[in-house]
Amino acid sequence: MKIGLVVNPIAGLGGRVGLKGTDGAGTASLALDRGAIAQSGLRTRRALQRLADRVPDAALTVAAGDLGETWAVGLGMNMTTIDLPAPTGTPDDTDKAVRAMAACDLIVFAGGDGTARDVTAAVSPSQAILGIPCGVKMHSGVFVVTPEAAGALLADILLNPDQVTWNDAAEVMDIDEQALRAGRIAPVLYGHVRVPKMRSRMQAAKGGPRISSGAALATAAAQIARQMDEGTLYVIGPGTSAAAVVEATGQSSTLLGIDVMLDGAVIARDVTAAQIETLTAKRAVRVVLGVTGQQGFLIGRGNQQISPDVLRRATRDGLIILASEEKLRGLAQPVLWIDSSDPDLDAELAGFVRVHTGQGRQTMMRLSAG
Repeated sequence: MKIGLVVNPIAGLGGRVGLKGTDGAGTASLALDRGAIAQSGLRTRRALQRLADRVPDAALTVAAGDLGETWAVGLGMNMTTIDLPAPTGTPDDTDKAVRAMAACDLIVFAGGDGTARDVTAAVSPSQAILGIPCGVKMHSGVFVVTPEAAGALLADILLNPDQVTWNDAAEVMDIDEQALRAGRIAPVLYGHVRVPKMRSRMQAAKGGPRISSGAALATAAAQIARQMDEGTLYVIGPGTSAAAVVEATGQSSTLLGIDVMLDGAVIARDVTAAQIETLTAKRAVRVVLGVTGQQGFLIGRGNQQISPDVLRRATRDGLIILASEEKLRGLAQPVLWIDSSDPDLDAELAGFVRVHTGQGRQTMMRLSAG
């Protein structure tokens, strides 16, 4: 099994600064101007460290520089480096890197749905792909649940290739980010690709029934709103489930962004990670979250503005989770996932959590980091 690695250095830059992605000319520069810090290389390093721990001499073909090589240096791997033209910061970088790895059986990429689209367009029908999750949305069914899960899965492939099965019809999805920033979800199917099958490590494509605020969920949201503690800041995550809490107070929400409430009033809308940390620095904090359909992600998909620091201060007991019973039944696995970019925090938060499904109705679910 020949494995190639391609990293999109700007993937996910827009997440913590409220841009909901990094597609489009000038978006990466805008994210950096807002104080964004690149995460894809660091997340790739975490995946490769897990691989190196189990397969110290793993052979990898890597793109030069920050497109791959930088993040594997010093791990003792057997690297073959492909020199490429100077990076342009556009999808063309990914396209050239993938096409230069035509001899590889599996292309591992670090990015989000946009990068998945670019990789899919460049691979041959015989090549498989695998995504290290570094973007904002990640609706496609080609990603592992965490960077560590990527490294572990790659080790399984190298050490026990005969025990790995493959899915030849994984969906590659993406959403128009300009529409997303305007509050509209416009998903498009861009193709099907080959990926490893490993239920405990691969995320499902986002799908299943869309959350409807329905009577049961609306009553749960109203109950949560009534029970909000005075003086505590409530960070309201994206999606219709969490938004129902704001709407239960008679106010409007930023459906696909993050809002902050204090004493029953929305005091900040569509905030960035830095703004949330400033607002919550001197107050108790709780976090209201929905669940991504079919995938089951609670933290790390579309809500990167909620930083590890805020989550650590909220603690697992400070997570308020809403989802319809139908959504929970439709999950690919009976588990909720967390990928906060801080593995130690993920381990701290892992355990059992209560999910509000109606007034006085709760379901216990396991929260896992994979």
